[in-house]
Amino acid sequence: MRRSSWLNTLAGETLDLPAATLEELARLDDKLFEIWNLGENVLLGWTHSSGALLILSVRHHVIPESIHAGIDDSDWTRDAQRFINTLLSDQKYLTPEEFHRARHAFTCRVTVVRIEFRIENERLAALVSNMVRRYSVTLVSNHAVMLLDAVEFSLQPPLDQMAMLNSLAYSINSAYSQLASKNIRVDFARTTTGDGFYIWNRAATAEANTELYKLMLVILADNAVAQTKARTPWVPRLRAAFHVGDHYEFHQVDGLNPTTFSYIVGKVTVDLARMLESARPGQILLGDFVTHVEGAAGRPVRCDTLGFVENTAATLDQLNGLDLSGGRIGSIRSYLTGPGRGGGRYMVNRYYLRDKHGTTRVAYNAKIDIHRDAAEPIFLGMQHHALQDYNAAKVEALNPDRAISGSMLVRR
Repeated sequence: MRRSSWLNTLAGETLDLPAATLEELARLDDKLFEIWNLGENVLLGWTHSSGALLILSVRHHVIPESIHAGIDDSDWTRDAQRFINTLLSDQKYLTPEEFHRARHAFTCRVTVVRIEFRIENERLAALVSNMVRRYSVTLVSNHAVMLLDAVEFSLQPPLDQMAMLNSLAYSINSAYSQLASKNIRVDFARTTTGDGFYIWNRAATAEANTELYKLMLVILADNAVAQTKARTPWVPRLRAAFHVGDHYEFHQVDGLNPTTFSYIVGKVTVDLARMLESARPGQILLGDFVTHVEGAAGRPVRCDTLGFVENTAATLDQLNGLDLSGGRIGSIRSYLTGPGRGGGRYMVNRYYLRDKHGTTRVAYNAKIDIHRDAAEPIFLGMQHHALQDYNAAKVEALNPDRAISGSMLVRR
């Protein structure tokens, strides 16, 4: 049985390469597949030397075992985890020094692959790294992930569940198409949770998290419009959560191939799932995070959740003119909710949510107001006053005005 090459997936990156180079890359992919051995091994990285590529691989169970081997020594565990996370970072190319260190840190296998082309530019090196990444595990840091969850999904018959997921998938694809028309290209990936999807942006740009947030807004808006027009219950009502953190991305084994789509697991996905356990139908929750956004002159600016929403809100005019089922967007307002403090100004409530395991997480409630030309407005999320009896362990009201710091306890 012949497998498909990863070069089919990466065709857009190889269009203008010489035929001889493409043939060599195809041979390299065959060798990577052989090293991977149907998922038995993880490819940790590669380097090059004297006309050859050196591929570093390890049995899939060795990575967690290396951490748990020193489980009674907290210093060892922290150092091992730090080293492994550095090794699993997005950059699969290793300098000779990094390669040597990794080789001696684990029980590794080094495979030498002779090549007939030179790694003479960053583009070709990035292409090889992308090929290696398909047979690896990658730690992605400080990236946003959204979780969309269909309310009461498990109570529906299987055929209705299928229709609900198809409806949600259509809203996702439609939102992506709409953003692309504004030259906002989100390199999004998704994986199903059974009753919804995790969605993330693979792009490593400064605006990647902001663009994913915009994608979430348009997905929720498309779904809301579909609900108003639906004559059946097959358009799901959603709960949504958005958070920024770390996750591991990997490909499962599918027959003879690693899957062409990826999976993610990590603290950010756990936090999202636990946050949504407390969410009400139609609610939008944001996690408590610190990230970077694109600031003046294209320089990254560090900000917390409140700053992220403020920064993103200032760019939402970019979405004006998008057509949502016959009504073009005239304006969008995105904000975090809280009690009024007079003069048309508001605090922001910070909710402490305790999950079934006793772990407490911090979240914020978001509202999105979309006004359309010649069509009814779309109001997404829940208003502050609808959460007076919200099941939170503690609620604090924060002053979002950076010139006046402070918070007050609302309730325990």
